[in-house]
Amino acid sequence: MTSSSAELLHRAQRVRRSAVALAQCNNAQRMAALEAMAAALERHRDAIVAANTVDQDAAAREGLAAPLLARLKLNGAKLADCIRGLREVARLPDPVGHRQVHRELAAGLTLERVSVPLGVLGVVFESRPDAVIQIAALAVRSGNGAILKGGREALNTCQAIVTALQEGLTGSAVAPDSLALLTSREETMALLQLEDLVDLIVPRGSNAFVRHIQESTRIPVLGHADGVCHLYVDQRVNIDMAVAVALDAKTQYPAACNAIETLLVHRHVARRFLPPAIQAFSAAGVTLRGDDQAVALGVPEAATPEDWGHEYLDLILAVRVVEDLEAALEHIRRHGSRHTDVICTDDEAAAARFLNTVDSAGVFHNCSSRFADGFRYGLGAEVGISTQTMPPRGPVGLEGLVTYRYRLRGHGHTVAPFASGEQRFSHRNLSNT
Repeated sequence: MTSSSAELLHRAQRVRRSAVALAQCNNAQRMAALEAMAAALERHRDAIVAANTVDQDAAAREGLAAPLLARLKLNGAKLADCIRGLREVARLPDPVGHRQVHRELAAGLTLERVSVPLGVLGVVFESRPDAVIQIAALAVRSGNGAILKGGREALNTCQAIVTALQEGLTGSAVAPDSLALLTSREETMALLQLEDLVDLIVPRGSNAFVRHIQESTRIPVLGHADGVCHLYVDQRVNIDMAVAVALDAKTQYPAACNAIETLLVHRHVARRFLPPAIQAFSAAGVTLRGDDQAVALGVPEAATPEDWGHEYLDLILAVRVVEDLEAALEHIRRHGSRHTDVICTDDEAAAARFLNTVDSAGVFHNCSSRFADGFRYGLGAEVGISTQTMPPRGPVGLEGLVTYRYRLRGHGHTVAPFASGEQRFSHRNLSNT
């Protein structure tokens, strides 16, 4: 074991011990800890923004891709939004200690299922230093410790943020060691081997990055490798509304995983929809790549087979004219990533077919894919978006960071009398209050 790995092991053990203590904190103590964290971020605002400026300048000199530069930026306004979000998480209902099942198995033998923290989260992400604030808030609020690893390009910002957060926790009921920051790739690879200390890995970043994490650990991984989101314009549709929704879904923040990458258009509406859509996208600086029918209707560049199912994270959009709703559903099934997909239509039957058929974490009708976000869902924040079929799915907030524990209380009960038939189970449900 290298000295770096040994040091990480000791830090992870400290996080684990602190997480055990954190899980015993009551709701008021965890709420107060989040308020202390928010106040500390406000005190360190100038230092955090200055550190981010250093990171941005260095990343620009090194030629970091534009989408990653956009994610790296953390100015005063964005930091203020993060602090507001942290305080909103503090006010959310407590996810810990909920009795989900309360059942009498037999006289004097009572079973309950109660929500409890997961334990320790390992969160590895690229470029987005604001993720440190979101994840730390959700971890502490849900009673979990967190080991955080940001990208090399965000190192100074992440260090400034974690310094502030740990200062805020000092003197509270939550130990500062509940949060730890890793700073090297070697530590990241070592983290992925700590299955005895870390309960869940959450990767946030590019397709290749997430797949690398998934393939490098035996710890459960929550996240998504691709954000290939589609918007389908059906034949019965309000053209102006559909153009506005599509434009927002692509351009409001193109570097986000919930921005659309492919626009599908029903052939019967293509001649009416595409001219104003092309004009709007061109004015916004979006490069359009279309199939033969879309090019014939004015899309300036021809798409290649690689454009279908590609996550651009940039002002580039693939456009395809499809035969009908069923063809759109088949395209999404083949090329989608089960993240977020949208239909724009005035046909309620078509909308219902889309919403009930597309197997994605988010399936929307007449609204932008950019609403697929923990804050916008009222979750306060998110540790990430999960595209797996098993829960948690979609934006993962507090409820996705707890598990449950069965507790059984008896008075010397044994199984033998039930196995022999001498005693019978009552299985009587009791109140959960």
